[in-house]
Amino acid sequence: MKQHTRRDFLVTGSVLTAGAVVSPHMLVGRSGIAPTDRINIGAIGINGQGWSDLDAMCKNPEINVVALCDVDENVLNRRKAELAKDNIQVATYVDYRKLLEDKDIDAVIIGTPDHWHCKIMVDACAAGKDVYCEKPVGRTIEECRIMVAAQKKYNRVVQVGQWQRSQKHYRDAVQYVHSGRLGTIRVVKAWAYQGWMKPIPVQSDGEVPTGVHYDQWLGPAPKKPFNPNRFHFNFRWFYDYAGGLMTDWGVHMIDYVLLGMKASYARSAAAIGGKMGYPDDAEEWPDTMATIYDFGNFNMLWEQAVGINDGPYQRDHGVAYIGNEGTLVVDRGGWEVIPEKEHGKDKIPAVPRQKAVDDGMILHTRNFVEVLKSRHLPDLHCPVEAASQVAINCHMGNIAHLAKKRVYWDAEQWKFTDDQSNEYAKPVYHNGIELPKV
Repeated sequence: MKQHTRRDFLVTGSVLTAGAVVSPHMLVGRSGIAPTDRINIGAIGINGQGWSDLDAMCKNPEINVVALCDVDENVLNRRKAELAKDNIQVATYVDYRKLLEDKDIDAVIIGTPDHWHCKIMVDACAAGKDVYCEKPVGRTIEECRIMVAAQKKYNRVVQVGQWQRSQKHYRDAVQYVHSGRLGTIRVVKAWAYQGWMKPIPVQSDGEVPTGVHYDQWLGPAPKKPFNPNRFHFNFRWFYDYAGGLMTDWGVHMIDYVLLGMKASYARSAAAIGGKMGYPDDAEEWPDTMATIYDFGNFNMLWEQAVGINDGPYQRDHGVAYIGNEGTLVVDRGGWEVIPEKEHGKDKIPAVPRQKAVDDGMILHTRNFVEVLKSRHLPDLHCPVEAASQVAINCHMGNIAHLAKKRVYWDAEQWKFTDDQSNEYAKPVYHNGIELPKV
């Protein structure tokens, strides 16, 4: 790493859930890190998850935040003021391209809405920056392909924020699944039942709030009037910017289906769902959906519902590997094994709930920092190739819903077997912004 101005800080507070919004205070005074070991970070998109990522990142003593970028100056000024309370001065930008011009910045956090991930990640890699990018990597399948190609072309460290990959209890659960003790696993369930998500009342279009650079927020998305429902957190429920619950929570849960089953891409997917819970609210993506995936040697069932907390096994999220001998259920709180019974007796020993013991985001960002220093890319817990794989599976489910039919994926050709589905896989960029070519 380059030599930088000596700045030390310690972030208070803890981030345990994706999407959490925190207000860390970074305290000057951490010592023992040589200036040559400093890693200068710039954060792009700092309203919600991007700020949470920065909070976790700064628990690493090597990290030195030097720049913030957001298209909402209200957010930008608030975050800058929070850092200033601890005598930390940072450069601020509305245009991320200006931040990338700073040759002293080693790496960037991308915490923007999904429709910006691909463009900013490719530009950052081309500028020689390493990247910590929020999930899902791309809003579309084609963007996923481009992002993987960009990492390879520019040989940058790219970690994706699927932080559960860094938690011990998830890894222990997968190790148990791989042991074979569950017997043949024919069905895996993954789900997200989000009772805290309430209806989004329909609102009229309105004036762009003062300080918001709306055209830059839209970026490659279609030009539409400003509507508060489509801005900040709720962007994830609209077609133009994200993929609803399937990509918001599905990339976390389905990721562990793939890891546990040593699987890559489903051969086909079929989805049934719609606006069943809140039919008249402003969201576009289904609030209720069930998707069946065929992986050849097992089936995966994905379930999502907003406004309901009690999902399978009385958990609002999780993964269940259902085998002939027993079922392993894992969520963010822990894992357990529920035996099958034969003649009234357990076929295998039960495993009582093994609780989570660590903070995944802190461990995940630590892994990123360690690889920034070692440059040994295989050590990354969630490289962009792995994140792309799970994102594509999630997009397959959404495309099956949009196409209203079972869709078939050809992994060797990186495309569907029909033209209609392939059209859904391609992004259309607007407002003079071109899809990156790598």
